[in-house]
Amino acid sequence: MTRIRRLLVANRGEIARRIVRTAQRLGMETVAVYSDADAGALHVREATVAHGLGGRAASESYLCIDKLIAAARSAQADAVHPGYGFLSENADFAQAVLDAGLLWVGPPPEAIRRLGNKSLARQLAQSLGVPVLPGYDGADWSDDRLALEAGRIGFPLMVKAAAGGGGRGMRLVHEPSQLAAAVHSAWSEALAAFGSDALLLERALLQARHVEVQLFADSDGNCIQLGERDCSVQRRHQKLIEESPSPALDDALRQRLGECAVRLAQAAGYVGAGTVEFLVDGGPEPGSPVDRVPAQERSYYLLEMNTRLQVEHPVTEAVTGLDLVEWQLRIAQGEALPLPQDQLRWSGHAIEVRLCAEDDQCTPQSGSVRKFVLPAMAQGSDGATLRFDHAITPGMTVPPDYDSMLGKLVAHAPTREQAIELLVAALGRLRILGLATNRALLAACLEHPKFRSGQALIPFLADHGDGIRTSLHAQEREAAVDVALGAWWADCGGEIGEEGGSRRLACPFPRPLRFRHRGELLALRVRESATGALEVDSGTGWQQRQLPEVDCVRLPDGRWHAQAGGVDLLFEDASFDPAVSGGTGGAVADLRAPFNGKVIAVQVGPGSVVNPGQPLLVIESMKLEHMLAATRAGVVHTVHVEAGQHAASGQLLVTFMASVPAAAPGPG
Repeated sequence: MTRIRRLLVANRGEIARRIVRTAQRLGMETVAVYSDADAGALHVREATVAHGLGGRAASESYLCIDKLIAAARSAQADAVHPGYGFLSENADFAQAVLDAGLLWVGPPPEAIRRLGNKSLARQLAQSLGVPVLPGYDGADWSDDRLALEAGRIGFPLMVKAAAGGGGRGMRLVHEPSQLAAAVHSAWSEALAAFGSDALLLERALLQARHVEVQLFADSDGNCIQLGERDCSVQRRHQKLIEESPSPALDDALRQRLGECAVRLAQAAGYVGAGTVEFLVDGGPEPGSPVDRVPAQERSYYLLEMNTRLQVEHPVTEAVTGLDLVEWQLRIAQGEALPLPQDQLRWSGHAIEVRLCAEDDQCTPQSGSVRKFVLPAMAQGSDGATLRFDHAITPGMTVPPDYDSMLGKLVAHAPTREQAIELLVAALGRLRILGLATNRALLAACLEHPKFRSGQALIPFLADHGDGIRTSLHAQEREAAVDVALGAWWADCGGEIGEEGGSRRLACPFPRPLRFRHRGELLALRVRESATGALEVDSGTGWQQRQLPEVDCVRLPDGRWHAQAGGVDLLFEDASFDPAVSGGTGGAVADLRAPFNGKVIAVQVGPGSVVNPGQPLLVIESMKLEHMLAATRAGVVHTVHVEAGQHAASGQLLVTFMASVPAAAPGPG
């Protein structure tokens, strides 16, 4: 048995902090690695020593095997933990670590090759009788062969990257005309994310749950399963909310999934932590209650296996009371599984939400965190607990080079309902200002009747996202006047009294104010009453207003970001803007970058005639490719960027002609 003395963590952010925390508790020294973008990050400060990799992009740092091995040697590490993402499922990296004489905290390279590759995992599953969806994973990707295989599989179907995970390199195809573009896009994203362009086709099961089984195996061939997690609430094929146990499984189906997972792992000679993911049929028709299909009658199919620790592992830790990183480290040292299957115990219900730097359209955002306040993590009287795994610090920059996830908030309570309530309350108390996050969206998802009743399937956000966003915008609009006033008053140095009144205004006369929120101008007048209360006229007469407690910051572009309870508000003070004339004149419409990123493709040029929805540019940000489309018909005047160029948020990309030439009149 070999003891780990010094562990290099080949990752960044919250998972690097998570691994460092357990390793140091076990008496191990730790080595952090970092890119130029992460030089001041928390995981760098908390490790025993740190080693710079250089470069900003993942391809220049965290994906460079030679740099990581050199860092391990330089720091005199004797083991490497890959975390998740990046090279965690790369068999060549695992082999390079072993060839360097280091311990690899993960499965053997051959097991990664056999199970981490979706095509090979499908083939193994079929040989073991584990159900898989109809698909194609051959080597011939000619147009004729693709058309033939797609016709055999049937539509809708998924184009999927064979390597890696995290939803990257996945495209849903509804009809034959979409197939070629989907294959090209998936190929490009997979190559950038995983260094492999291998793809497969698979029949899409649209009304399904995403249920995964956590397993552990040791080098003696023992393998156990630690229960399931339901990860059905997703966007862009990436998970947003995970929970355990699944609200839709009964004991019989739970046992069948666990047995399939263990059988697959043992057949591949698996060692360490792994997760076998399944699609569980959620119902015959969209909108059908889940209860129409009893759990014991539901079909299930292998989705993939993740040969690493999962982002959502804290959910399993909460219901089992175990430290899965500790288990990984002990097994890597040659120890046996700490517990046999019959000694595992589960208690209560755990739910995790992923806090991401994204707007309410789930578009990644980058920028600076200007204020950050954690909700209280104290244990409740009923045994309920909160946990927040993150790497956030006030003043930190969230770069466009990596994933948009900022942290994971986890609630564990005796019941599912209590866990939901605890999470919603915690999200309302969380303060993170300076860039857009999905804080409010997460709370709205948790409170949605479909989720509350345990009936949310994979299309949950596709089906209900627009309604959720409409509701959030209505909440913002309802709170906009009070929140904007509260932010303005705090920015002016005012204080809100016990009754919501103000300290004495500098001028006794009504003061005009104008705020702009989501393009709408809010014209107000404010004054102080004889009793010192703040009075506001928003066009319907003077009313006394009690301002809420507001946290706010000014952004570099002049906007304010304010939070009050669960409401996030981005607005401008337009009080001193010049008056706008009635007509639009000859103003030229333009397209600006919605976030920082690298321009991957430019699909139009000067003089191009475009229609609504037509692709204009593709920008890569936070490891995903985003197509920017025309919002109206027009003619391109100028393209201001080219492929390979980095674009900043708000940067001008494309301008259109002020008017579209009129069509020639028809006869008569």
